[in-house]
Amino acid sequence: MKLVCFFSFFFFFFIISTSLAAVSPPNPTLYQNFLQCFSNQTKSPPNSLSDVVLPQTAPAFTPTLRAYIRNARFNTTITPKPSIVIAARSESHVQAAVLCTKSLNIQLKTRSGGHDYEGVSYTSNAPTFVVLDMSNLRNITVQGETAWIGAGATLGEVYYRIWEKTKLHGFPAGVCPTVGAGGHISGGGYGNMIRKYGLSVDYVTDAKIVDVNGRVLDRQSMGEDLFWAIRGGGGASFGVILAYKITLVPVPPTVTVFRVEKNLDENAVDMVYKWQFVAPKTDPSLFMRMLIQPVTRNKAQTVRASVVALFLGKSSDVLSLLTRDFPELGLKQENCTEMTWIQSVLWWANNDNATLVKPEVLLDRNPDSATYGKRKSDYVEKEITKEGLDYLFKKLIEVGKTGLVFNPYGGKMSEVATTATPFPHRKKLYKVQHSINWKDPGTAAESSFLQQTRSFYSYMAPFVTKNPRHTYLNYRDLDIGVNTHGVNSYREAEVYGRKYFGENFDRLVKVKTAVDPQNFFRDEQSVPTLPGKP
Repeated sequence: MKLVCFFSFFFFFFIISTSLAAVSPPNPTLYQNFLQCFSNQTKSPPNSLSDVVLPQTAPAFTPTLRAYIRNARFNTTITPKPSIVIAARSESHVQAAVLCTKSLNIQLKTRSGGHDYEGVSYTSNAPTFVVLDMSNLRNITVQGETAWIGAGATLGEVYYRIWEKTKLHGFPAGVCPTVGAGGHISGGGYGNMIRKYGLSVDYVTDAKIVDVNGRVLDRQSMGEDLFWAIRGGGGASFGVILAYKITLVPVPPTVTVFRVEKNLDENAVDMVYKWQFVAPKTDPSLFMRMLIQPVTRNKAQTVRASVVALFLGKSSDVLSLLTRDFPELGLKQENCTEMTWIQSVLWWANNDNATLVKPEVLLDRNPDSATYGKRKSDYVEKEITKEGLDYLFKKLIEVGKTGLVFNPYGGKMSEVATTATPFPHRKKLYKVQHSINWKDPGTAAESSFLQQTRSFYSYMAPFVTKNPRHTYLNYRDLDIGVNTHGVNSYREAEVYGRKYFGENFDRLVKVKTAVDPQNFFRDEQSVPTLPGKP
C-alpha cells in the first residue's frame, strides 16, 4: 500500500540530491554584522552562537539547510542558498532573527517541516536572504483535552505525544508524519478526519507569534483579527509562529481502514462517478480518499482508481453502509482491517503492518530525504459526468505520469461558515490534488514533467471552479501567480490570493496592512499590504 505523503505518491523512495553549494561567495561582513546584532539582541556572547547562527562557511550550514528540504528540485547546486541559516533553539533566537534581518534589510524565510511544495520557506530570488529553521522548537505539552504544539514539531510527533497521554483522543490533521505543524496548521490543515471534525484550525484556541517588532504575542495581545488570519491565511505573511494551542477530539477505541482498487476494465469509471455522490455526503465518520493514476497492465496503458478509507467505527458498520449506498465499490469484509486510531495513523503513513509497528516510528523525522515532484490543486462543485471522467482518464494516459487525489468534503466542513477562518473552500464537494514524481535529476527532466502537470491542469479546467479557479494554500503552486513586490504588488497578489482565499483575501490584506505595514514578512505568494501603503 502506498498513500500520499508529500512526495510519496503511489510509490515510496528517497533521493539524496547533489550537495548544496553556494551560488555566490559568502559575505563575511554581512555575517559579522548579523552575528553582532544577534548577540546584542539575545545577550549572548558571539562564540556561544556557533550552533545557532550558521554562515555558509560553517560545517553545520549544509547539513542543517538540507535536512528538511523535502523537494529535490530545490536541493541542487544551482538552487539559491541563504547567506545564513538560523537554527533557533529558543524564542529569543526567533525574536533576534526577526529584528536583525529587519534592521539589516535582509529577507527572512521561515521553515518548520520543509514540505512546502515550491520550496518557498527556504529558497528566494532575493540576492540575500536568511532561513530561520524552526525544527528545534518542537516541544509538545498535552494536558487533558488540550495541547501546546511547537511550530517545529512534526505531525507524527503530535500524534505520538497525544497517544502517549490518552488513548481516547486524536487531532484532525494530515496523514504524512514528517509535515511540520507550523506550516500545516497556519495554512488550514486537513486530514482523514476532516468530514467528522473539520480543519485543524477549527481546533486552535491560542497561539504564540513573533511579530515584526520582535514581540511575542498570544491570542489576547495579538487581537482577534491577527488570530483569525494565522488560522488558514498562512503564518509567514504576518510573523513567525512559535506555537499553537489545540483542542483534541475524541476517537473511538476501534476504527476501520480499507483499500479497494479497480482498473478501467473493472468498471473504474462507474466507481469514481458514484464516489462523487457518496463520499461527500455519507456518514461523517467515513473518509474515502480516491487515488487515480495511469498504470501499465499486461503491456497496455490503463487507469487505476483506488479508494483508501478511514471509518471511525467498526468494520461491520461501514460494510453495511457501503453495501447499501455504494455497491459499485464492491467492499468486502476481507478488505477491512480494524485497529486503534494511532495504528490507523501508521497505516495511512505507508505502514501496511500497522497493527505490528510500534508508534515510536512516528518520531522518525527522515531528515535529508527528498524526491522530485510537483503538485497543483483544484476544487469541484458539481459532480463530473461519466463522459467527463472518461475524457480525463484518457488524458491521464496520454500525459503520462500525473496522478490525481480526490479528497471529499461535506460533513462538518459544510457546517462551518466560509468566513470563519481564511480557508474559503468548505462548501465544495471535493478537492483534487494533481501529483507527479520523477527520479531523474536535471533541468530537462524537470521541464518535461512540469509541462505534463500544466497540460493536464488545462484539461481539468472545464470540470472545476471558475472565476476564480480555487486552489489550496498548503498545496502551494507558483504557476498561479508570483509577487515581485514592486509597484504592482497588490495586483499581483490578487491573482493568486483570490484563488487561495476567495472573499477572505480582502480581510487578510487589511490585517497584513495593520500588523506589517512595511511588508517585511514577504515571499513569492505572501499576503500584500493595501495599495498606496508603504
